[in-house]
Amino acid sequence: MRLYVRIVETGSFSAVARELGTIQPTVSKQLTALEEHLGVRLLNRTTRQLSPTEAGRKYYDRCRHILDEVTDLESSLADLQNRTTGLLRVNAPVAFGQLYMLPLVFRFRQKYPGLAVDLTLNDRYVDLVQEGVDVAIRFGDLADSQVVARRIGGVTRVCVASPQYLRTRGTPHSPADLTAHNCITYNYLFSNEWQFEGPQGPLSVRVKGDFRANSAITIRAAALEGIGIAHMPAVFVQEDIEKDRLVQVLADYGPPPVDIHTVYPSARFLSSKVRLFLDFLHDEFLEIPALQVRTERPKRVPRIRAKV
Repeated sequence: MRLYVRIVETGSFSAVARELGTIQPTVSKQLTALEEHLGVRLLNRTTRQLSPTEAGRKYYDRCRHILDEVTDLESSLADLQNRTTGLLRVNAPVAFGQLYMLPLVFRFRQKYPGLAVDLTLNDRYVDLVQEGVDVAIRFGDLADSQVVARRIGGVTRVCVASPQYLRTRGTPHSPADLTAHNCITYNYLFSNEWQFEGPQGPLSVRVKGDFRANSAITIRAAALEGIGIAHMPAVFVQEDIEKDRLVQVLADYGPPPVDIHTVYPSARFLSSKVRLFLDFLHDEFLEIPALQVRTERPKRVPRIRAKV
């Protein structure tokens, strides 16, 4: 049942084989054996994709429910023995993961030594169900309505540039000035609109530049190199500002803070290991002032377009 559920969620025999440490033909044979046992075809197979039949979809839904109950039962029994076991899969952005998540995960493992942790750090959007992730850390607005989110903090954002860049290109004095600057943009954002808070309220500036990156670490490095102006959480560049490696610009138009959430696939039958980790992160984040900035949603955001 677990094998079948993962085949449906990943859409790939090969992906499931890698997860199980076996080979694709073995997974295919086990699925065939399951179909013969049930007396129904569960999947439509083509050379390009796998898709559940009507019976296969119904079987998947019931399997998912049953497996959640089994996981919850096993976790409850482990709790009765004062031990937490199993594998916890966690995903976080690279820079934030290295700076904050690694120490917290190490501390969590010390507290629950019977629990194995699979921590992946990347800045791309991760499909929690398809990739088998138990808990992920996400910044900003959450577009995925299929996951459950819990706010655990917030961070201040700043605009920064190197002293070298500002000497060469000048210092912007208002958000509108950014349209004449080289702005370092982030690959995984759907638009290059930077948000600010001005005397008249929130406003948005569409920026442009000749350097894009897919991680905060790379964006910080590009700013230090003098490539352009970066727009990012202050926790990643605070030391650079204090040591004059980077200069904060547009401080009077502070970009609105960003929420930090833990997200997980379902609130039903939440396993003990996930519940413990969520509560642990919530409590630990409360002890880090830099991660407890309150955020508010702007009601109306005027836009300033870049000049072409």
